Amino acid sequence: MKKILIIIISLILVVTLLVGCTEKTDEITKVNFVLDWTPNTNHAGIYVAKALGYFDEVGLEVNIIQPSEGTAEQLVASGSADFGISYQENVTFARSEGVPIVSIAAIIQHNSSGFLSRADENINSVSDFENKKYGGWGSPIEEATIKYLMEQVDADYSKTMIITSGDIDFFTGTETGNIDYAWVFEGWSNIQAKIEGIDVNYIDLGKEDKVFDYYTPIIITSEKNIANDEVTKKFMKAVVKGYAYCIENPEQAADLLLKAVPELPVALVTNSMLFLANRYKDDAPYWGYQSNEVWSRYMDWLVENQFIDQSINVEEAFTNDYVK
Repeated sequence: MKKILIIIISLILVVTLLVGCTEKTDEITKVNFVLDWTPNTNHAGIYVAKALGYFDEVGLEVNIIQPSEGTAEQLVASGSADFGISYQENVTFARSEGVPIVSIAAIIQHNSSGFLSRADENINSVSDFENKKYGGWGSPIEEATIKYLMEQVDADYSKTMIITSGDIDFFTGTETGNIDYAWVFEGWSNIQAKIEGIDVNYIDLGKEDKVFDYYTPIIITSEKNIANDEVTKKFMKAVVKGYAYCIENPEQAADLLLKAVPELPVALVTNSMLFLANRYKDDAPYWGYQSNEVWSRYMDWLVENQFIDQSINVEEAFTNDYVK
């Protein structure tokens, strides 16, 4: 009888342990994802993955947040956020200072940013920056990029004015005359200008000089998450599906983004998604791909222009392991 009781108790313990393991496997892991700015079509794949249940499928509950204090890079590095939106230049700067963040996907394959101005300013080339006011966010890299571009065409950098316009957007800043040109994303501000019937000139940064055809924006995480990468694998599995959906179904993806962020302008989001559909992957072998050449080329430029003291190991700055 005693032996039977021992067997029964043992069986109960085994069943209890098995049930406990099942519950642990089925647990939802909560994840914080921090944007770089207000929600827009660069972020669409994340919103799509959430709306279509791709995160649910891998057992993740993703909270999409905007940075209120600190940057996305700081929040990810500190562990306050698990993943976030950043840019190749920011990751390069961070790693040069020992900040352990890693790029795990290029959202857009080629740099789709550049300098936008109203047509009546007659800024048709970089040389026309002379005697014009640039409005930016106050980063030294802005000044260095403009200076470098102007010097390549023998324009006088001292004749352009650099103004920190902060949260003032291109349209407000140029309408009031506070600024004449700004650095924008083509897939957003240019489309907004077209919708509003504003004639503009655009200088494509990536086409001005190959060194500036770097990855922007990108998705980042911490080295800690790379080392314990179960959650990272799950997260990126859903994200890859999200951006694949955006590529194949841009208008439906626009609707899903608008449902999540209804304050966004419908026409702008829809047209922006149609613009980006062929640019997310572009000529890359797969969405999210990053090359050593692109990372090294821009890093070398930063070193040559003394923005960072020495080269970083770019193979530690990015990985394709989660998007292949």
